[in-house]
Amino acid sequence: MPSARDDPSADGGAAVFVEELHSVTPGTVDALQRLLPQLSSSAPPPTDAELQAMVDSPATAVFVARDRPGGEIVGSLTLALFRIPTGMRAWIEDVVVDEAARGRGAGSALVQAALDRAGAAGCRTVDLTSRPSRADANRLYLSLGFEARQTNVYRKTLD
Repeated sequence: MPSARDDPSADGGAAVFVEELHSVTPGTVDALQRLLPQLSSSAPPPTDAELQAMVDSPATAVFVARDRPGGEIVGSLTLALFRIPTGMRAWIEDVVVDEAARGRGAGSALVQAALDRAGAAGCRTVDLTSRPSRADANRLYLSLGFEARQTNVYRKTLD
């Protein structure tokens, strides 16, 4: 069920509507194919089948932000939820808001929806990473109470 989140935009009267996807439509696929290149130029957007697999998986929750109920998708976020020996973990990935819609509260509303879902799943913390070059995103995460951690992040590319 969509939920309205306060929108801090200058017009003061708008809202951003966030929902967790439970089904995939051609419009949803089209929106992600439009949005994800704004996040990564090297990763292809998911196919219909890949997006459906994410929506169907108990390990992922896909959220979208709309400019009005049932309206255009202006942002998305994926939450990974998984159990490890020390408890439930949550990881936010692939947060993207359309360039034309930035600054209107969609990013904040998406992250808050993910935090709410992670808390309901029993997670005590939520992690995410963000490139230093994404200054606006980093300011957003800090404003929402995330703290930068001193850690090494390692990556191995698999052929």
